[in-house]
Amino acid sequence: MAATPRKNKTVRRILAAGAGIATVGALVAAMPSAGAAGGEYAAGQGTNGKGWGRMVDVQLLSFNDLHGNLEPPAGSSGQVTRTKEDGTTEKIDAGGVEYLATHLRQAREGNRYSITAAAGDMIGASPLLSGLFHDEPTIEALNDLDLDVTSVGNHEFDEGARELARMQNGGCHPTAGCFVEGKTFEGADFPYLAANVTDEKTGKPILDPYFVWEKDGVKIGFIGVTLEGTPNVVTAEGVKGLKFGDEVETINKYTKILERKGVKSIVALVHEGGMPASASYNYNCDGDGDGDGEGVSGAIVDIAKNVSPQVDALVTGHTHQAYVCSIPDPAGNPRLVTSASSFGKLYTDTTLTYDRATKDIVRTAVASANHVVSRDVPKAEDISRLISDWKALAAPVANRPQGFIAADINGRGSTAYEKPLGDVIADAQLEGLSPADKGGAQLALMNPGGIRADLVYKQSGVEGDGVVTYGESFTVQPFTNMMNVVDLTGANLITALKQQVSGSNLNSIKILQVSKGLTYTLDMTKTGADRVVDGTIKLNGEAIDPAKTYRVAINEFLAGGGDGFAALATGTNKLVGASDLDVFNAYLAGHSSAANPLPVPAADRITVVK
Repeated sequence: MAATPRKNKTVRRILAAGAGIATVGALVAAMPSAGAAGGEYAAGQGTNGKGWGRMVDVQLLSFNDLHGNLEPPAGSSGQVTRTKEDGTTEKIDAGGVEYLATHLRQAREGNRYSITAAAGDMIGASPLLSGLFHDEPTIEALNDLDLDVTSVGNHEFDEGARELARMQNGGCHPTAGCFVEGKTFEGADFPYLAANVTDEKTGKPILDPYFVWEKDGVKIGFIGVTLEGTPNVVTAEGVKGLKFGDEVETINKYTKILERKGVKSIVALVHEGGMPASASYNYNCDGDGDGDGEGVSGAIVDIAKNVSPQVDALVTGHTHQAYVCSIPDPAGNPRLVTSASSFGKLYTDTTLTYDRATKDIVRTAVASANHVVSRDVPKAEDISRLISDWKALAAPVANRPQGFIAADINGRGSTAYEKPLGDVIADAQLEGLSPADKGGAQLALMNPGGIRADLVYKQSGVEGDGVVTYGESFTVQPFTNMMNVVDLTGANLITALKQQVSGSNLNSIKILQVSKGLTYTLDMTKTGADRVVDGTIKLNGEAIDPAKTYRVAINEFLAGGGDGFAALATGTNKLVGASDLDVFNAYLAGHSSAANPLPVPAADRITVVK
């Protein structure tokens, strides 16, 4: 199961003097071989000539939010939307690392200078094939993809900083050990960048803050950051002892450092993103041609508008959206900002025109587009072998049937506030924790971001359509969050529901999935907390009493106030129960059979006014 032989790490990682970093230091590497033809321009020939001259075309291939999806994602999670010339849209099946490898390798052909970079969440919240083995398979696959550099994302911290260091440096898992007899995990052949993630005690970045790619005198620097709000979307244990700094301040700091080292061409890898006005991957964010960034909204817009003009492009992620936009830098000049959806369904191909004389990117010559990782190309044989080997190890666990479904039950793929699969998960949590000796829960709340996939009827299991295997249920609930049952006052319960649409969730609402018996009205014609209509919040038909105490089942992430739900962190009298995955599987087993599969829930607990 060894990965394809790679460049020796000790050769690839050369310490940069004066970086002042506590761990590995800044990286300078000579990357692709000189075997490819073309891609360099003679002086005076503009951007159409070739030769050994002043202007050089550098290809930047990028993607983000892979989340360990080695195999093609199932259902809607494995589709992208394209707008056709007549204005109608179509869904295209996409993704799968075997296909991604082929597309990237084909894209590199004929490009003498080619870099492959990513914007975080390569691992974490992964399907069973990778998650069962603590994401070692994904790191091996990324090595084989010839990934050159990535930023960390919030999910790189799901198992904490020590495990992230193992992903970088190698070694067998501290408790699970080595998964293959006689084989020690070698770690990533590419640097993980974490410029704004520092040790609380030392103040130093826990991993390298930047990386310099160099070939034939062409130098391009990469600075990697994750969202400052990572502690709000990761369990407290995962970010213990860490501090997450401001994205803009950090990028600007290391931009100056790179400039002092003579690196003037800089790309920021930012695990934070935006929301385009269209879900189509080929949507033109700059339809009016003025490069004002009006085609995308969200946190990345403010970041892009404030990052130093010396940064030439931003590769982004986190929101799982597809866009290629221009957003003006602080000097008012358009600057490229890209994102390639998620799960390996797209990749971005950007041409950066490098001027040898100025050592900088000629912004007016930059071109970029997203491309579909279609499944109509040959699979990369080395990746197929890697997947096959890990599947053989996972099969005894992955193929165990857990239950049966009558049709697709959408979770991640649902655009509704109340997701059918969200109802199933919340009901499973209520049922598993309602017995007195299990916590005595009266209701359950589930965070929508914790639902990572759909339950897909046609691709279910090895026993035939409609079978839900352990591998599939794990893909839906991969975090193995422990369930908690806590006392919450009615007042705090009401506040938590209002926090779905206010505070840190004001502009990016997060609607909790609710168990049966809990109902309320969500009025989207109003603003902020008023969207949760007072007087409509009821449990089993009775209005929630602010003065009463309720037993509420929530996972440990929500119990810690994750996703901006500070009111849920006020819970007392906590009982720790089984994992979210265990109660989910128990519910599937208890409520379905081949003769009576689980139906699709009506999803009628939250009344939405638009």
